[in-house]
Amino acid sequence: MNIRDVTSRYESMLELVQCNLCGAAEYEIVYPPRYELARPDNLAETFRSSGDEILIDRLVRCSKCGLQYLNPRLPPGIVLEGYSEGKDETFVSQVAARERTFVKALKKIEKIVSAKGRILDVGTASGAFLGMAKQRGWDVMGCEPNRWMADWASRRYGITVVPGILSDMRLPADSFDVVTLWDVLEHTPDPQAVLADCHRILKPGGLLVVNYPDIHSSVARLMGRNWVFLLSVHLYYFTRATMQALLNKSGFCVDNIENYWQSLELGYILFRMQHYVGGLARLGERMVMGLKLEHANIPYWMGQVMVTAKKRAEVQS
Repeated sequence: MNIRDVTSRYESMLELVQCNLCGAAEYEIVYPPRYELARPDNLAETFRSSGDEILIDRLVRCSKCGLQYLNPRLPPGIVLEGYSEGKDETFVSQVAARERTFVKALKKIEKIVSAKGRILDVGTASGAFLGMAKQRGWDVMGCEPNRWMADWASRRYGITVVPGILSDMRLPADSFDVVTLWDVLEHTPDPQAVLADCHRILKPGGLLVVNYPDIHSSVARLMGRNWVFLLSVHLYYFTRATMQALLNKSGFCVDNIENYWQSLELGYILFRMQHYVGGLARLGERMVMGLKLEHANIPYWMGQVMVTAKKRAEVQS
C-alpha cells in the first residue's frame, strides 16, 4: 500500500469533535496534520504505554475557551481497542525509577489528607503508584485498559487492577478518599466524563490528583512542534488555565498546581529522545552504556504539572 492509500485510509477513520470544555465547534489550527506518517494497521503499537510516535493529527485551539485538542481524531472505540492490546516490556523496565518518583508524590498527598484510606488509581499502567501506596498503608485499587499491563501490575504488587476503564467498574458513590490520574486525562476521549466519574466516587471533600504535560509550559513553548509530549496518543493538551477551568466545571476546587519532576533511567531517557534528536541520542546512549551509566536515575522536567483538587458538593452546569 503506497503513502497516498495509507493516508486516505487513516483519514477515513477520523471523526470531528467539539471542544470538551465549553462545547464550541469553532477553532484555530495550532499544528497541521502529518497523515502521511500514519500507521492505521498498527494502532496497538501506537497506543502502548511507552508510545512515543510523534503527533501526526491536527492540533487545534478552541476559539472560545482556549482548550487544545486533536480534531479530527480517531473514534473512542478505536482508541480503546488500541490501548487494550499488546504488551510493553519497555515501559515496565522503568518500574523501579517510577516507584521512587511516586513515593515522593505520596508524601505530598499524605500532607493534604487527614488519614490513609481508600485510593483509586485510574490508568494505573505498571502499578508502581499503587504498589508504593500499599506499602505505605493505603487500601488500593486501580483500573488499566491494557490487559497485559493490568495483569503485570496485579502480579508484581499483589493488588487489584481491573482490566478496562473507570466507567466499566461501576463503583459506588462516595467510596474513595483519593483518586489519582497520572499522565492519563490527556489520553481520554472525554475528560469531562472521566472527571464526573471521579467526582461521583470520591467522598465529600475527597482529593483528586491529576498529572499532565502542560502545553503552555516554558519548555513546551521553547521546543514548539518538537516538544516531547506532542504525541499521537495525547488527545488533549491542557494549560494551567484550561485544566483549572475543567476541574472547576467538574465539581472540584483546585488546591495546588506545581511543576512535577519525575525520575527515569538515563539510558531509557536517551532511547526515548531518538525520535527528536536522532543520531545525537543514539551516540549518547552508546557513551552512557560504555560508562555503565544506563541505569543511573535522572530527575527531569519537560513541562509536567501536578494538580491537587478537592471535591465540592455541587457541580456547575
